[in-house]
Amino acid sequence: MMPTNTFTQTWMPPYTAKTNSTYFGAAGGDILLYTFPVLLAATLGCVYIHLAKTLNDSNVESNRNAKKRESTIWKRPMLTKGPLGIVSATELVFLLMFIALLVWTFIISIQISFAGITAESAAEDGCTIWEEKLSTAASIFGVVGNICLAFLFFPVARGSCMLPLLGLTSENSIKYHVWIGHMTMLLFTFHGICYIIVWAAIHKISSMLEWNNTGISIVAGEIALLSGLFLWIATIPCVRRKCFELFFYSHHLYILFMVFFGFHVGVSGIFFILPGFYLFLVDRCLRFLQSRRQVRLVSARVLPCEAVELNFSKGYGLTYNPTSVMFVNVPSISKLQWHPFTITSNSNLERDKLSVVIKSEGTWTKKLYQLLSPPSTVDHLVVSVEGPYGPVSTNYLRHDTLVMVSGGSGITPFISIIRELIYLNTTFKYKTPKVVLICAFKISSSLSMLDLILPISDNPSDISTMELQIEAYITRDKELKANGPIHPKTIWLKPNPSNAPIQAILGPNSWLWLAAIISSSFIIFLILIGIITRYYIFPIDHNTNQIFSSSLNAFLNMLVICVSIVSVASVGFLHNKKNNAKEAKQIQNLEGSTPTTSPNSTVYNEDRELESFPYQSLIHATNVHYGVRPDLRRILLEHKGSSVGVLASGPKIMRQEVATICSSSLAENLHFESISFSW
Repeated sequence: MMPTNTFTQTWMPPYTAKTNSTYFGAAGGDILLYTFPVLLAATLGCVYIHLAKTLNDSNVESNRNAKKRESTIWKRPMLTKGPLGIVSATELVFLLMFIALLVWTFIISIQISFAGITAESAAEDGCTIWEEKLSTAASIFGVVGNICLAFLFFPVARGSCMLPLLGLTSENSIKYHVWIGHMTMLLFTFHGICYIIVWAAIHKISSMLEWNNTGISIVAGEIALLSGLFLWIATIPCVRRKCFELFFYSHHLYILFMVFFGFHVGVSGIFFILPGFYLFLVDRCLRFLQSRRQVRLVSARVLPCEAVELNFSKGYGLTYNPTSVMFVNVPSISKLQWHPFTITSNSNLERDKLSVVIKSEGTWTKKLYQLLSPPSTVDHLVVSVEGPYGPVSTNYLRHDTLVMVSGGSGITPFISIIRELIYLNTTFKYKTPKVVLICAFKISSSLSMLDLILPISDNPSDISTMELQIEAYITRDKELKANGPIHPKTIWLKPNPSNAPIQAILGPNSWLWLAAIISSSFIIFLILIGIITRYYIFPIDHNTNQIFSSSLNAFLNMLVICVSIVSVASVGFLHNKKNNAKEAKQIQNLEGSTPTTSPNSTVYNEDRELESFPYQSLIHATNVHYGVRPDLRRILLEHKGSSVGVLASGPKIMRQEVATICSSSLAENLHFESISFSW
């Protein structure tokens, strides 16, 4: 409704008059209209997720039955190739609706604005009619770009409740961030170019150097646009793949972009785009606090396929669902680089351990593998983490059969799913879906990845009662090549006493704490900015916006927002840190001294491991095919069950092939889900 006369002439005048106070000025209406509703929804959403999670955890059977009633027709792939990637019908409809909103806003605004442009009004501004219209269009491009910017940060707030409320995670929402980011920069670029053309035409190019005390600051807008353009260029696929560090570091220009955007548009513009960025700031602050702690790395399993499984000590209260990811930083390799990896462990099956698998593919991962692989003498490794992040709930139990298709290291999220099913099957004697794992590897040494299905435990899990079928395809080798070790080697590390187990940053009731942080920080912001406005800004400006510096006003608002978030988030973090410290001390006492050699158990002792019943069950469930690729169409279509879940993880081409098969009319019983971590 914003571009319509109904909104601007009928609704807004009385609304603005009632909200224009000495404590918030004209910005009070913007806070109440744009910012408050979203933050209220986020706060209530955190409480809702906490209650829903508690109910789901307490009743698995009802959870399964509820999920079986879910409709999945809108989740079927609609597009499988092209610049948008794999897109479901729901995603396509919402994308088209969002584009329609932008087009609607632009067209209606143009119609209303152009109707008031005459030769006389243009002459008053020293322009011709076309120059005045181009200047108006430039302004509207900026307004429409603000709509995109208002949505830009929602998908990248990893710990926000807004995505889980929609059944999304930050990993599978990155593509929305990419789509909206392209639209944002395209519109802002048009905004800047059109104004430059107008200034050149009317011989006022010197306007580009103006930083007005009140109103719009042109220089600030130019700095914001240039930083955004540099960031945008670094996201070009060829640049991102060849110079990932340039892409990674240039993304921190968002700070410069947002600060000077605030100087450019003033206070009203800040509150229009604030909700998504506010939730992102809360999430970013909590992530920063968590990343300052060094975690306890207990052991590593080094695989002959140049992969390594890192096993961390974990607090008992930390729970997460399959396919969750965790960001890892190893300062000895790079102090600034953080890389996401799939968590392969299960928080119920392994209550005191958390594991991630890292395949040696890039520069950073190769250095880590070389650091830990024999004949390495490393006995301690400093590691920091962020996370875990993942889905609040899973829907795998609603299927009769699960077909998991992976390529290379894409098998890692499926390991976490299989371990979850092992837990339900062995602990609750729960009827789990039949699992068919189709994994394609280049060389035979990669078969060692299958050993990771069995977790490191003194009581190895029994998989014989599960309906598990593994079809492994080795595409390059014609036969098994065993020039070296073919099974993982476990090495033990000696953590420092100061290293802590990985724990939930806000404790077991993290969603309630997040709700408290969002609500209380916003209330503190309102109190502080109300005091500043009433006793500092209002006596000077008297709500006229003609005397007090708009840039200074914007700076004060941004500063108070940051101070409020940082102070409240720090209090919540420190409070939970004390509780976590007590649990960490208990875990450390139970662990005792860290062994320097493998314990004498069926998993750690290699000779006994090969003869163990779980390992033999894994071998019997595995069929290895050499020198061929899987016939995915035949394999998928031969499953005729009423509900077959098809999960694909790995190379983009493979995922697109699986999506194409599942979207055909012959595969109405196949429910596709893509698991991608290619950011």
